[in-house]
Formats: sequence, C-alpha cells, structure tokens
Amino acid sequence: LTIAGLRRHPVDVVVRVRWSDARERTVVLHGERDRAVLGDASVGQSDGELLATYLALGVEHILVGIDHVLFVLGLVLLVGWRRRLLLAITGFTLAHSLTLAASTLGWAALPQGPGEACIALSIVLLAVELVRERPTLTRRVPGVVAFAFGLLHGFGFAGALQEIGVAPDRAWLSLLGFNLGVEAGQLLIIGAAGLVGLVVSRLPQPPRWRLAAAYAGGTVAAAWAIERSVALVG
Repeated sequence: LTIAGLRRHPVDVVVRVRWSDARERTVVLHGERDRAVLGDASVGQSDGELLATYLALGVEHILVGIDHVLFVLGLVLLVGWRRRLLLAITGFTLAHSLTLAASTLGWAALPQGPGEACIALSIVLLAVELVRERPTLTRRVPGVVAFAFGLLHGFGFAGALQEIGVAPDRAWLSLLGFNLGVEAGQLLIIGAAGLVGLVVSRLPQPPRWRLAAAYAGGTVAAAWAIERSVALVG
C-alpha cells in the first residue's frame, strides 16, 4: 500500500491493517516512509517505533502551533525565571494532559471551533495581565490560572491528534507518545526562551520591551479570536 504525495507534503496517514484471523497492526506513513507491505506479517510498527512516531508528531504540533507557543512564552514573561514558573508550567502541563487524554479517549469533548476561539482569548487575557502592573490573580497564583487555561489548550491538542488519527489497537500508546512529544516541544520553547533571555540580558535594554512584546502577542491573539469567532457565527 503506497500513499502518493507524502514525500512532497507534510501529511501523516495512519494505516490500520486487519487480517482475517483478527490480527491487527498500525503504521503511520509520512515523508520518505510512504508505503507498507501488506503481505508481510510484521507490517506496522513495534511499540517503540509507534511511540517514537507519535512523540515526533507531538513535538511538531506544538512547535508549529503558534498559539500554544505564544501562551507558553507569555507565561515565561509574566512569571520570570523563578520557582513560580515551574509551578505555572506544571499546572499548564497537567491540565492539558488531562483534557488531551479525556478528549482522545471519548470521555469529554469540546467543539473545535469554540475551543480554538477560547485558546486565542486565553492569550489575549495573558497579554492584558502582562500590561498591568497590579497584583492580579494571575500574578499571585499563576499556577492556578495556567491550569485553567491549560484545560482549553488540551482540547486543542486533542483536535490535532484526532486529525492525525490514533492507532486503534494501541490508543494509549499513541496518546502517551503524542503527549510526551508536546511536553518535549514545550521544554524546547522554554529552553530557547531562556537562551534568548540570557543574550538579551547582556545587551543594552530597550525601554519597555516587555510591554511591546505583550502588545504584539496580544494583538495577534485578538485577531485570531475575532477571526475564529466570526467563523463560528458564519
């Protein structure tokens, strides 16, 4: 079985093979790996290969998902490089892991359109908190607020995973790999932000650069929120 065009387009195809004796195997085709030999009893991927495949898909999704990247960077700017950043990121991670699993396994659901609009609004609200200097709830307990917003982002991750598809015979393994990939991508974002911050700290600081970053991110997110809300009404 060959899926034409995978070498030219960033598309992943989940192929499920079922034999007449009830054996099932799943393989994810993408890029140079665009074919599966159906006559081969070993067709498909081992547990380790499938886990690695979905891990890579999770990393790819969060790195190209600019809305998730903006939210994580907003948390870093708001909390700073302190112990509270660890609490905030942990809360965000725990929350989106819960809703990602619940949605993928069919235990909970949020329509994709409203979910994407709410994700954009979460970035707008975070940008507003960055602009304010008052001791708001987000500044006092960022972990709690990050947890609440993380629930929304988890539904967004679940929507992406559902578009890719999961291996029906190994759904938990697919979910675990994708979630670990999301976490790895999140750590890459935070690490890159830390390196950039280290470089910037050694340069002459432009006035109110954090404020400029908050307005830039908030403006983009507001445009997304309006666009996604209009699409819902339309």
